[in-house]
Amino acid sequence: MTKLLAILGLVLAVGVQAGQETHHALSMYGDVKYGPDFTHFDYVNVKAPKGGMLKLGVVGTFDSFNPFISKGIPAAGLSPQSASYVWDSLTVRSLDEPFTEYGLLAERMEMPEDRSWVIFHLRPQARFADGKPVTADDVKWTFDTLTSKGQPFYSYYYGSVASVDVLGPKSVKFTFKESNNRELPLIVGQLPVLPKHFWQDREFDKVELQTLPLGSGPYRVASFKPGKQVVYERREDYWARDLPVNRGHHNFDRVVMEYFLDETVILEAFKGGAFDFRSENSAKNWATAYDSPALRKGEIIKEEISHELPAGMQGYIYNIRRPVFQNPVLREALAYALDFEWSNQNLFYGQYTRTRSFFENSEMAATGLPSKAELALLEPWRKVLPEETFSREYQPPRTDGSGSPRANLSKAQGLLKSAGYSIRDNQLFTPDGTPVKFEILLYSPAFERITLPFVRNLKVLGVEATVRRIDPQQYTERLRNFDFDMVVATFGQSTSPGNEQRDFWSSDAADRPDSRNLIGIKNPAIDDLVEKLIQADTREELVTRTQALDRALQWGHYVIPQWHIDRYRLAYRHYLKHPKTVPPYGLSTDIWWYQQPGD
Repeated sequence: MTKLLAILGLVLAVGVQAGQETHHALSMYGDVKYGPDFTHFDYVNVKAPKGGMLKLGVVGTFDSFNPFISKGIPAAGLSPQSASYVWDSLTVRSLDEPFTEYGLLAERMEMPEDRSWVIFHLRPQARFADGKPVTADDVKWTFDTLTSKGQPFYSYYYGSVASVDVLGPKSVKFTFKESNNRELPLIVGQLPVLPKHFWQDREFDKVELQTLPLGSGPYRVASFKPGKQVVYERREDYWARDLPVNRGHHNFDRVVMEYFLDETVILEAFKGGAFDFRSENSAKNWATAYDSPALRKGEIIKEEISHELPAGMQGYIYNIRRPVFQNPVLREALAYALDFEWSNQNLFYGQYTRTRSFFENSEMAATGLPSKAELALLEPWRKVLPEETFSREYQPPRTDGSGSPRANLSKAQGLLKSAGYSIRDNQLFTPDGTPVKFEILLYSPAFERITLPFVRNLKVLGVEATVRRIDPQQYTERLRNFDFDMVVATFGQSTSPGNEQRDFWSSDAADRPDSRNLIGIKNPAIDDLVEKLIQADTREELVTRTQALDRALQWGHYVIPQWHIDRYRLAYRHYLKHPKTVPPYGLSTDIWWYQQPGD
């Protein structure tokens, strides 16, 4: 009977495929760069030697090997959103195209022109680390489990999937609720596939370290010290090691994650040789903190590498669930207290550019006045959106860099007075007599020195702002439950914004714990613009609709924009090497390698 059902499944699969187009890769728009017979990505070194060890530093701790649930803190190296050493996904993204996915577990994909569904045909040789085959049942089980028991992100990200059907042992079909969402087949391809048999008798949502994860990826967890270290070991029996998408990748025999208490300790540990590679996010550190005997001897290399990635938005984020921040006039006024020009000159060594867009450093950033196409999207919401959305270009406040932003603070005071705010005994009060006071929650010591000048300027306005720094674990939990007044946060963006925008800005996500709508935005105009963006049929439409969304977000004064940089600042040991061709859309140590000194 089982064999008969399998045969019927294969017949059904063939019937569904009839007349449909088969793909080795899926792109958001236009043709893919690499044809079906490609041998490797252009940005890898296929002759890179295998061997050696890569040590990476991590701030914080961990108590789980399951990155798919909301509970606990997973070990670094397991996150499917960044880089997973353990689990393969159906497809893998190339780093030299805006958004193209090539088959990994999936050998080929089928999809109609309207993208209303997609079928993934798994490679016959795909295996988990225990030797068992990766099947369509595993794919369906993974999807069902992640969307029902995993982080809320999964049910939201894949909310437009209507059904998942197993067509045969190696074929699985995803049918969508809508046929105008070009991104859906690609983001479904990003699904990491877990072994159903492994979890059959285990609790999926339990936080523990006793059970080592089982996947189909290039590495396995070899050993660990709870909260201190995780060692990943390259699998010699990795089923996909010779696939074109993997050539030149996974060059280190071992990847070690070393944990440290805070940013100060981790930097000193790097200079002392405790680990090998560091991507620096502090301008002060980059300018002053790396001078050491190791740097002078050439044992540490400092390198800046340009990229073409959108910067997204980093800023002081208002939690507008809090009554104090529900008035947009107050939110606009407080932005005048941030003196970026002085900070850039005196704290950042002139390394940064002021951010003004939620899609900064990309063609999708809204500039100038809205075009006719943007106005057509915005006009139905004229009663909901601020008038400036239609008639002005947003620019964050600027200062003369002197450190005394009197003109800006005077402008802020005028805005507040016109909105009914008043000052008594150097304290600002709302129109209903409530004192304006809030807490800025941080976990990084580096941001304390950056935030204190901002707090001093707020005090001139009569605002009582306090800074509180807590450990990364508490910080993560507080963000998950929106338990904060103001934080520093980043809304990272890709070259092709899509379904993730719902998680950032939609009304549905505002009250859902663990969502990325940290601000708490509930705005029907923004909901509509997000859906329009997702439904874009061409790259031109995507750009226009993203620009319209950007304007609505800018003029909502939901954040106080900070700054960005269009390059990576990397420090690494001299025995680490990377390809000469650097991909424009991502940084991956996956394609680096260890070179023996003297080779």
